Amino acid sequence: MSRVPAEDRISPHTAVPNRLVQDYEAGIGITPTSLVPTADPAGALAATLPAWSLAAGSVTAFATAANRIRAVRGHDRVDHRIDPRRITASFASDRVFRVDGASASPFAELSGFFPTFDGWVRTHANYPHHHARLLTALRLAENAPTEAVIAQIAMSRAVEIERRAAAAGAIAVQVRTEHEWADSPQGRAAAAGPLVAVDPRADRAAPGLPTGATSAYPLHGVRVLDLTRVIAGPVATRALALLGAEVIRVDPPQLPEIPWQYADTCQGKRSTQLNLRTQLPVFNDLLAAADVLITGYRPGALERAGLSVAPRPGLIHGSVSAWGDTGPWRERRGFDSIVQAASGIAIIEGAPAVPGALPAQVLDHASGYLLAAGVVDALGARSIDGVGRDVRVSLARTASWLLASRDRTPGHPPATEPAAEETADDGKVVTALPALAEYAGYPWPAPAYGIDRPAWRLHA
Repeated sequence: MSRVPAEDRISPHTAVPNRLVQDYEAGIGITPTSLVPTADPAGALAATLPAWSLAAGSVTAFATAANRIRAVRGHDRVDHRIDPRRITASFASDRVFRVDGASASPFAELSGFFPTFDGWVRTHANYPHHHARLLTALRLAENAPTEAVIAQIAMSRAVEIERRAAAAGAIAVQVRTEHEWADSPQGRAAAAGPLVAVDPRADRAAPGLPTGATSAYPLHGVRVLDLTRVIAGPVATRALALLGAEVIRVDPPQLPEIPWQYADTCQGKRSTQLNLRTQLPVFNDLLAAADVLITGYRPGALERAGLSVAPRPGLIHGSVSAWGDTGPWRERRGFDSIVQAASGIAIIEGAPAVPGALPAQVLDHASGYLLAAGVVDALGARSIDGVGRDVRVSLARTASWLLASRDRTPGHPPATEPAAEETADDGKVVTALPALAEYAGYPWPAPAYGIDRPAWRLHA
């Protein structure tokens, strides 16, 4: 990707700590951008670990990638403002989200920290199928009351719960220290490789990009097929939509999404439902005309289900996973909160006696912006050489960057609440404004779930 123009600059008075940006750029093989660091704004995403630097750095990486593709397309760069209030509200969007004035409940009753016989576990059971699998892993009936679940966990060893959960397809991990994680095979695998992996494939299409782009919308005409849910993947595709891409989100009708979560991350996109087992030809038609495919499945999960999503020539395939493509946990399920617990972040932000958490789902959001940056840079490279590329991020790799940082602030004050005025209100739903402050809002609020036909619109 070295042929993509790399010169970019953020105004010195608005620049942010730049190590993450330079780590990202060096990892994908371009000349690191020269940025001037500024101090962490007081109270914004306050944590022992440098959550603000991760958040602002990932947004800056996306902004500098956007300017690189503007240069490729012959448009003026944008002097992006790195606005702490915008970024904090965007990363802590679950805290500002409202439906008819009511706030969201990010975690279900059986999603959280629970003491075990010899330590702690963290579980994730927001989706009904994950809830059912957790009860199976604990050898409890599907209608077991919460009290019975808590009692069963308390009588079990943490590593045994983790093992049984993995076998049942449930989501529960032992809460580890950062040293325990670093010394484990999966911890070592998670820390290896670049922050964002961008690998050229052998396939090639005609160079170039769709016409009609502007400086404000440098991705106009780019078609993005979104097969992700929860946070990281949807944040990436929402960021691409913000730059003008046409994004179609595809959900399986047999696994409905959590309504508030969908409304919080599907702005600027279209939404359709497809059963890939029975409607694969329809999906293949969409894929054949797509420029970008974003998936959020565990490595190999689609193939194991008997489905093939073979990239067409020149396609940019972005993917996000919890644990990465290597290591013994590569096929396990996971979410931001689970990665925090397994990697040692929960103990750093709390204590061995009572684990804690980062003030937002920072791993998810940051991984989303890093994935979006990688996709934008891959599109810029493809416009020159026509080569298809795979772009990969994992929450565990993002966590390893955060854990490796020397900039820790123990004894920090509590994180401040995100600014309520950094929100958009469509009369029913309140969501955070875009992290890029130059945009007054997303193109449109999240549409009704699954309302759109599975077909691309005609572009001018």
